[in-house]
Amino acid sequence: MLEVDVKRRLGDFGIEARFSSDKGVTALFGRSGAGKTSIVNMVSGLLKPDEGRIEVGGHVLFDSGAGIDLPPWKRRIGYVFQEGRLFPHLTVRSNLLYGWRFAPAAERRLGLEQVVALLDLGALLKRRPRSLSGGEKQRVAVGRALLSNPRALLMDEPLASLDVLMKNEILPYIERLDETGIPVLYVSHSLDEVSRLARNLVLVSGGRVTRSGGADEILSDLEQWSPGDETEIGTMLATRVSRHDSEAGLTHLDFRGGELRVPLVDIPAGVAVRVWIRARDVSVATEPPRGLSLRNVLKGTLVEIGPDDDAGPLAELRMRIGDAPLTALVTRQAVRELALAPGREIYALIKSATLDRRQLSLVAAMAGPDRDA
Repeated sequence: MLEVDVKRRLGDFGIEARFSSDKGVTALFGRSGAGKTSIVNMVSGLLKPDEGRIEVGGHVLFDSGAGIDLPPWKRRIGYVFQEGRLFPHLTVRSNLLYGWRFAPAAERRLGLEQVVALLDLGALLKRRPRSLSGGEKQRVAVGRALLSNPRALLMDEPLASLDVLMKNEILPYIERLDETGIPVLYVSHSLDEVSRLARNLVLVSGGRVTRSGGADEILSDLEQWSPGDETEIGTMLATRVSRHDSEAGLTHLDFRGGELRVPLVDIPAGVAVRVWIRARDVSVATEPPRGLSLRNVLKGTLVEIGPDDDAGPLAELRMRIGDAPLTALVTRQAVRELALAPGREIYALIKSATLDRRQLSLVAAMAGPDRDA
């Protein structure tokens, strides 16, 4: 368990953060400059809070009232920065074991072989950092941090310097960090990363934590984030793979409101996955559509139309598809022409092509069929 309750004044900017999380990835999500890095730096000991308390796994790292302020090297916190920061003169193996040296022998839960297997580093052990790709360097940096056997792992936008291909290369390995049982605090302003990785979510805006809790619930509640950025509005659905249709090239996903069909993915039937559906990829109809190439047409009820101030040309339609939420972004002109109003029966049209593999996230890294969706 990681518990944070801190305040810090940085010139005219104030930080006020209070949240808790347990094992798995907890994402600090917000725009650049929101104060996310300052929060993790207070957890690591690189920045001292003016007041508050930080506790990890029952160990108090900072308590202004009790006069406790452990230095960074005594906190047992692993930190992965935007750049790998590997030692250029050491091999990958030596870089990894550098972290191992700082782990007390009695508290070494993770060993070299286990971490090498987890991050698929076996073929890299004899190489030096200059011969590694950006994604490989970050995997080694994560491994070095894990081998220090930390109480918690901090990751400050570790993929920010990587291109799309390298991000896709390393994301599956970050998903597997759940297997270590170590709580991970992951800083990002990338919706794709957060929707794929986070089990828990902490929203940060203007130096303050505006909300924290389960990622599924918060990402489905669009009013809690995306101010002024309609392209980020959307819905997170908890689904489960029901079957694959190889002939049609489709995978069928069951959720509380029905079924989604997405391009074929290599995920066993029964596994729980999360699907991010952008509001701008959802169209609506007031009658059952015919003669369409769309594979996903879902019947539901319109619950609310926002924002309430009627500002701007776009409106957010908040619907219920069975027991599941769904949001669409349409023009206000369409709202008027279709005579849309809360309580009206509506059909949501979703393009299968928008639900590709990058928007599917395994829960707890390929959880078993018995896991709740």
